[in-house]
Amino acid sequence: MTKLNCDMGESFGIYRAGNDEEIMPLIDVANVACGFHASDPNHIRKTVELAKKNNVKVGAHPSFPDLQGFGRREMKMSKLEIKNNIMYQVGALKAFLDEMEMPLNHIKPHGALYVMASTDEEMSRAIADAVEPFDVEIFGMANTAHEKVYKNERGLNFISEFYADLDYDKNGKLVLAKGKNSLYDSDLSTKRTLRAIKEKKVKTIDGSDIDVGCDTICVHSDTPNAVEIITKLKNAINEL
Repeated sequence: MTKLNCDMGESFGIYRAGNDEEIMPLIDVANVACGFHASDPNHIRKTVELAKKNNVKVGAHPSFPDLQGFGRREMKMSKLEIKNNIMYQVGALKAFLDEMEMPLNHIKPHGALYVMASTDEEMSRAIADAVEPFDVEIFGMANTAHEKVYKNERGLNFISEFYADLDYDKNGKLVLAKGKNSLYDSDLSTKRTLRAIKEKKVKTIDGSDIDVGCDTICVHSDTPNAVEIITKLKNAINEL
């Protein structure tokens, strides 16, 4: 059965983002922010504890060092800088997982780092360099530089991901929200996701169809109606 994952643990300091307490019991896998686009040591611990309580697998969600821009601003960095930044963040999360005797399940880059790497093979290679020492799954988009580099070129355990609460453009690129995520039609999300599972296709913002992968389905915790979307998705998937 296709697994549900969620980007979460994005609160930091006095700022609260997402409804992790309600979302965590509904998902299979949590992509936990590591401090560079969101979160902090206290919230990393809290999120890992919540995942353990609910038997949810945990992966690292590293980003560009861009707390002010929530990791959604493009940055220019060398391959080694990208590798070092990712390893640093994954190592921080893994320290908490090790203490709680939980394995690191996967690595999934966040925001602009993820989107840029979908078309930039050298950036995907830098990410692969960082993933290899941890020997875990890497999440990415099928039919992009992610799959070409992670799976075909480097032989990593590639997990193709479909986004239930984001749109795709005609080139298969995700249309990222510039600011806070807005409500996403939960019925449309369910319909699109079921088609992605069955046909491996999605309709883009210009009305054309593109091929997608769907080993796992992502919903963002900062989508205001994330709980509603995830609940409908779970019910629909269970009926397949």
